[in-house]
Amino acid sequence: MDSVLDIILSSIRMATPLWFAAMGGLLAERSGVVNLALEGLMLIGAFTGAAVAYNMGSPVIGFIAAGAAGALLAILFGFFTLTLKGDQVVIGMGINLLSAGLTPFLNKYFFHVTSSTPSLSIDQRFVYGPTLFAFGLIVSVSFWLRRSVSGLWVRVAGEHPTALASAGIRVKRVRWAAVIFSGVFAGFGGATMSTMLASAFSRQMTAGAGFMAIAALILGRWAPLPTALGCFLFGLTDSIQIRLQGQLTGADSAWLLQLIQLGPYIVTLFVLAGAIRSSSTPKALGEN
Repeated sequence: MDSVLDIILSSIRMATPLWFAAMGGLLAERSGVVNLALEGLMLIGAFTGAAVAYNMGSPVIGFIAAGAAGALLAILFGFFTLTLKGDQVVIGMGINLLSAGLTPFLNKYFFHVTSSTPSLSIDQRFVYGPTLFAFGLIVSVSFWLRRSVSGLWVRVAGEHPTALASAGIRVKRVRWAAVIFSGVFAGFGGATMSTMLASAFSRQMTAGAGFMAIAALILGRWAPLPTALGCFLFGLTDSIQIRLQGQLTGADSAWLLQLIQLGPYIVTLFVLAGAIRSSSTPKALGEN
């Protein structure tokens, strides 16, 4: 019984950064903007969160700074997609590449290494704070989308933008707000990885977490609570593979260890293959 409880608690911890990123992606895509930049937004948030927490001695300040860094990168994404009306998929992948190159450069500039930031002390790390925040965020986003006027604007912007415009609401402003908050939440997700799940930022530490969040978003059909359950599924898979790794010893098990490490990504592929067939994509998703 204790082992099952440990796995559940571990899965919740592993799902926390995905919850933040998925909620951010949900806001952007429900407004009609394809946000494949979640990976890059998380990565810049992971670096900023660890770097600021180390220098300021506070994980809370690092967490806030990570959200701000994610917002700045999201503004760049929004400039090219919403203002210049570029291809959202291509620009999203470009943001991912930019973040992958920018974080080692900033790490070299501030800490004179490209691999990782200095390790955080116990006082500079979170224990469970981001997880509680993520729970509250999921409930808040679900309630806000269904019960508020501005949440209705976001939903209509992704389904019938011409109807929203005819009501006198500027669709571009709604999408801008959704994209910026998407960056803030994804930045929080990255900071969770570097200040709670780990004790420092390491190069490419997100390792596809942003794409897993997108997969959970598709699996959950762009609804907050089902999307959160999808994130938990990936967290459970990740938790199980970590436990299995700890039970393998010896050189003969190296190939099996590598196969186990592929587990979360294999699950992601199968989930996407099954979910895309029955997904209810926002009708105006990707349309300028």
